[in-house]
Amino acid sequence: MIRIFKVLPKGFGCNSYICTADGKTAVVVDCADKSVYNECEKRGFTPVAVLLTHGHFDHVGGCGEFFSQGVPIYCGQFEKDCIFSEENRSLFGGVYIPEFEIYKTLNDGDIITLAGMDFEVVLTAGHTAGGVCYRCGNNLFTGDTLFLGRIGRTDLYGGDFRTLCASIKKLYALNGNFTVYCGHGEETELDYERKYNQYVKY
Repeated sequence: MIRIFKVLPKGFGCNSYICTADGKTAVVVDCADKSVYNECEKRGFTPVAVLLTHGHFDHVGGCGEFFSQGVPIYCGQFEKDCIFSEENRSLFGGVYIPEFEIYKTLNDGDIITLAGMDFEVVLTAGHTAGGVCYRCGNNLFTGDTLFLGRIGRTDLYGGDFRTLCASIKKLYALNGNFTVYCGHGEETELDYERKYNQYVKY
């Protein structure tokens, strides 16, 4: 059974998630700041990987801490260059992005097994040029692609509204219902968004 712990953001940070199947090792999805690493330690989890949905500073602020501890960091194939680009670094007045490296990039449809859990990569560009979501069991981590009753903004570097809408329809086409863990705000369910999200209809 997969347990998911939500680490609430500080300031302008994102929701970060700690996932564990064995109560000992864990995978982090997005890491707003170093408090996410501290939360792993507090709960007695050894983090084995960080999965990034995309590279905006509020989702990668804690990567330096994980990287310094030897924890590999993954992102989508088309997002790596975006993360370290000058255009991304200059967003929001040039907010500091910590120094870290991407261990490996992931492609659409890849399934990666970490800490006894299978994470399927779903390419969902639109909020950024190479953003991804991760499906793990009945859980879907959507970053800033899909929120409760809303969708991600597309007015930043790499954003495109039509591409984002196509990506959300791709999520809607997944077989079954999923608990949706969003990058900001509360959790939702994919069936709910299919039915009620006014921005993109199923």
